[in-house]
Amino acid sequence: MNSIDVGSTGFMLISASLVMIMTPALAFFYGGLATKRNILGIMIQSFASLGWTTVLWVAFGYSLCFSGGPGGFFGNLDKVFLHGVSIDSLYDGNGKIPETVFIAYQMMFAIITPALITGAFVNRVTFKAYMIFLTLWQLFVYYPFVHMVWGGGLLAQWGVLDFAGGIVVHATAGFAALASVFYVGARVDKNSTPNSIPLVAIGTGLLWFGWYGFNAGSELQVDKITAIAFLNTDVAASFATATWVVIEWIHHGKPKLLGLLTGSVAGLATVTPCAGYVPLWSAPLIGIAAGGGCYLAVQWKNARSWDDALDVWGVHGVGGFLGTVLLGVFANKAINPAVTVNGLAFGQTAFFLKELMAVLAASAYAFIFTYGMLGIINLVVKVRVSTELEKAGLDVSLHGEKAYDEGSL
Repeated sequence: MNSIDVGSTGFMLISASLVMIMTPALAFFYGGLATKRNILGIMIQSFASLGWTTVLWVAFGYSLCFSGGPGGFFGNLDKVFLHGVSIDSLYDGNGKIPETVFIAYQMMFAIITPALITGAFVNRVTFKAYMIFLTLWQLFVYYPFVHMVWGGGLLAQWGVLDFAGGIVVHATAGFAALASVFYVGARVDKNSTPNSIPLVAIGTGLLWFGWYGFNAGSELQVDKITAIAFLNTDVAASFATATWVVIEWIHHGKPKLLGLLTGSVAGLATVTPCAGYVPLWSAPLIGIAAGGGCYLAVQWKNARSWDDALDVWGVHGVGGFLGTVLLGVFANKAINPAVTVNGLAFGQTAFFLKELMAVLAASAYAFIFTYGMLGIINLVVKVRVSTELEKAGLDVSLHGEKAYDEGSL
């Protein structure tokens, strides 16, 4: 029996921990952007995913994603409740880390992906409906795309690549968020302002920190690809941050911290599918495209009065979509042997077209399924809170708590 690679195993445990901290970081990010009466209502949705998604993942999620033979939309139930996983089991993708480490690492992705969606419908959705949404969305959107892309399924067999989640995480969550906005409708008070930009800054800093585990960790071992993924992540995010600030400064006449923070997350989301597949010189171009493209998407959304309250579609949906397309442009097999056909920038079109078609299909499916699923949930449990509860704020009306002692403010 092969022994584990101690260095890679240690790195992957740290990476799993980094991805885990991204979900509380998202709670801080969204909590700061929410109004004072809805801070806890949005934060509990992220923290609830930490607990409930783990239950689903152990029960059947891991099996549906990573069991079964090649091809198909789902795995099978061979590893339900982690059947057959022992302390000696190695991850068969590289034989270097325990399977238990791989299970934990991928579980952290499953936890944060549906939590991303919640920013779109902040202070409008009942907690009961959210918990049903959380369960069904993972089962019918997240799990099949994990299997199809990372579990050897249909898209993987077709040659589609996604290093750390441009399709699997950001495009599906972002377009599901847009569908949620269309189904749930606009807030009663769309002019509500963030309650704490410093809290948003704390969340952003933790998200950026955790993203190194998200992207570099997706190599699933320590090698030169791990290093290039790490550096590509930071470079692209930094260029996106600068691009967003410059555009907003020109547009509004002032550099804004909230814009800087949003631009950095847009850059991180956009480089995610590319990180370990593209040369370093492309990272600044990806970052500039992310800062400009996601900024324009948010402005376009605002012009159409789509009430995606925390810009999940404009940042994550458009970022994941754009990053997947740019992977089709910049992928190079000299960087990573998993790339069998170079991207458009190197004179080949086949891989670019595959990536474009895959992300179009994933985005469309996530949008259509999410919209229909919310309609079905609404037949069982009301999805949207009443106007009275919304005006009162979900913290008190649904959860019986307040984020701040108002007497001390």
